Amino acid sequence: MSLSPIDQKIVSALEADARLSFAALAEAVGLSKTPCWKRVKALEEAGVIRGYRTMLDPAQLGFGLEAFVQVSIDFELSEAFEAAVRKHPLIWRCHATTGDADYLLHVLAADMGALDRLLRQELSRLPGVRRTVTSMSTREIKNDVSFAEAARHVGDGKAR
Repeated sequence: MSLSPIDQKIVSALEADARLSFAALAEAVGLSKTPCWKRVKALEEAGVIRGYRTMLDPAQLGFGLEAFVQVSIDFELSEAFEAAVRKHPLIWRCHATTGDADYLLHVLAADMGALDRLLRQELSRLPGVRRTVTSMSTREIKNDVSFAEAARHVGDGKAR
């Protein structure tokens, strides 16, 4: 979906601060409150805006380790595997992938012992799991992607 310049401003402002009031948002993008509200509602209905969330710091909540786990499964059990992944509280993100593994999991753990238990006692026992390969995150380089900014580059074939 291609966004108008005003809609790009709206999503940029909300991405930076989803707690903006409609009055503050309208002022920031150069609209009055009602037209701004209507545009936000249209962006929500179109699925451009999928929701509003609070971003928490995993380390501040006791998760000292993040790891990425490549998982190969028996493909006939993929639906059961995916259902189990959706329910698991320590699997932060999961992507179906191409290449050597079928899925890439981003998991959280308190420490090395907790990660070992998670890998051996939980993830290895999910439906269909044949093999896992784990890489630990030593530090985070970037986590502040702006989808609004990236959308400006869709289709131009180059990064700016």
